[in-house]
Amino acid sequence: MYKIFDTHAHYDDESFDSERDEILQNLKLNNIYGVLNASVDLKSSEVSVELAKKYDHVYCAVGIHPQNINNLDKNYINNLENLILNNNKIIAIGEIGLDYYFDNNNKNLQKNIFEEQINLSLKHDLPILVHDREAHFDTLEILKKYRPKGVVHCFSGSLEMAKEIINLNMYLGIGGVLTFKNSKTICEVVKNIPLEYLVFETDAPYLAPVPFRGKRCISAYIKYVAERLSEILNTNINIIYDKIYENSLKLFNINV
Repeated sequence: MYKIFDTHAHYDDESFDSERDEILQNLKLNNIYGVLNASVDLKSSEVSVELAKKYDHVYCAVGIHPQNINNLDKNYINNLENLILNNNKIIAIGEIGLDYYFDNNNKNLQKNIFEEQINLSLKHDLPILVHDREAHFDTLEILKKYRPKGVVHCFSGSLEMAKEIINLNMYLGIGGVLTFKNSKTICEVVKNIPLEYLVFETDAPYLAPVPFRGKRCISAYIKYVAERLSEILNTNINIIYDKIYENSLKLFNINV
C-alpha cells in the first residue's frame, strides 16, 4: 500500500465550502495520509489552523502570499508568531515569496516581506513554502542569502535553477503541470534532478492534472502526477511513491 503526502493545498478556499468535510474525511481512501494546507494571509492562516485541529492528517503552514502584502498589518509577524507558538500542527511558513506576474511595481516591498517571513522560519526552525512567479533571479538570490529549509512550490524555473535550489538542500514541488502538454521544461528538470529532492503537491483547488485540467483539483489527483513521473523516469511507480513520501516527512520533520 503506497502513501501520499500532499505538500501544498488550499482547502480553506471557498470552492470547497460545500464538500470540504467530506473530502478531508475521505483522504485516506485515496492513500492520502497527510495534507499541508498553505495560507495566503492572516485570515486563511487562522482558518488553516482550525482545519488542522479538526483533522489528524491535516497540517498547516501560515504566512502572507506576495499578492496580499499591500496594506498589511504592521504587526503581522507577531500575529503569525503567536499562531506558531500556540499550535503544534503548524509545520511550515507559507505560502510566501515573490510574484512579479501580477504586480512588479512593489518589488522591494515583496522582497522585504519575503525576507521577514524567512527570518521567522529560521527563528522557529520551520521550512518555507516558496511562491516564485516570474521572479526567479530575486527568489534565488534571497534563498542563497538566508539558506532556509523548504520547498519551491510549483517549480517553474530552469534546470540550472533547479540545480541551484537542490544545492541549497531545498526541495522542488511537483504537481499537475507535469501532466500538461506544454510541460517540456519541468519534464527536463525531473529527468535530471535526483528523486530525493522532489515532493508531490496539488495547489488544490488549482492546477488539476490531465485528465481533469481546468476543473477543481483535489489531493486524490496526485496519482496522475505520480503516473506521469513514473513514465518520464521509466521507474516503478511504487519506488516513486515510497521515496517521495519519505522526502515529505523528512522535509517537515513529521511522522505520519
